[in-house]
Amino acid sequence: MSSKTMRAAVVPSAQDHRLELRDVTVPEPGPGQVRIKIEASGVCHSDAITVNSFWPGIPYPRVPGHEIAGTIDALGPQVSEWSVGERVGVGWHGGHDGTCDRCRRGDFITCRNQQVPGMAYDGGHAQYVVVPAVALAHLPAELTFEEAAPLMCAGITTFNALRHSPARAGDLVGVLGVGGLGHLGVQFASKMGFNTVAIARGRDKEEFARSLGALHYIDSTASDVGAELQKLGGAKVVLSTITAASAMEPVLSGLDINGQLLVVGASSEPLPVDTAGMIGKRSSIKAWPSGTCADSEDTLRFAVQTGVRAMIETFPLERAMEGYERMMSGAARFRVVLKP
Repeated sequence: MSSKTMRAAVVPSAQDHRLELRDVTVPEPGPGQVRIKIEASGVCHSDAITVNSFWPGIPYPRVPGHEIAGTIDALGPQVSEWSVGERVGVGWHGGHDGTCDRCRRGDFITCRNQQVPGMAYDGGHAQYVVVPAVALAHLPAELTFEEAAPLMCAGITTFNALRHSPARAGDLVGVLGVGGLGHLGVQFASKMGFNTVAIARGRDKEEFARSLGALHYIDSTASDVGAELQKLGGAKVVLSTITAASAMEPVLSGLDINGQLLVVGASSEPLPVDTAGMIGKRSSIKAWPSGTCADSEDTLRFAVQTGVRAMIETFPLERAMEGYERMMSGAARFRVVLKP
């Protein structure tokens, strides 16, 4: 490999649904951009959007990856607030246009022309990446790059959703699913002072869920989830981290007055809803989409302060496809991180 090329895990085309290791040209930062030397890149379930061409308009070949942690390697013109050598991260929010109606109201995460790393431009499954400086988050020195990477998407998504929910310290809060998102959701919910209930399939996850901070556990295969939540007083919020809409439906009857089903796990299935039951309790369903770089920094600081960490499995970049397949299979415990 020459000094002007790098290794990258590339999706070759919209029809070729795999990650292929290639030597590609090291990108140069343009105005308002920085180049990051990547130290760790988290593999997220949403990488499937790029691998399987689920999002219209993605140009190929494309490098996926939106859980990026590394150090600034080069600055483009018009970047003055950052320095070479700084530890930084980039998540789902990889830039915004700054001119649309949503950006004009400061709601950058819903920008009509949102830039997601690995979709709008090449992402983190490589040795270097170029990103807009407005997408950068400072990484605390207390976190390793491997620890920080999954917090840039899975971490911020669960943390940000919970802190913007109607739940307050002491309220009953359920976390549906104890996987890649859920094992972080349980930790954040516990550290925020919620009366935390982990909801998962089977009894085998109970001990683990309690070790993460859950005070209660509901086996969704052995009991009526809604009834069990009502026995505990009814949930103010249930954070749904799963991707099966059919498993979300039983939770609705377990919500308290003004309770909320808060969805962060994407599902393409329709969600059956008992609207009569919801009306009687003024309950609601809401979804939450990650957050900005400032939200990422809040997430990272909170993780340092409270000891929240993702459980990870690391793979070298050369085994990117293997790491991606392990994540997609659900066998990983619980996040996969690539090391260039």
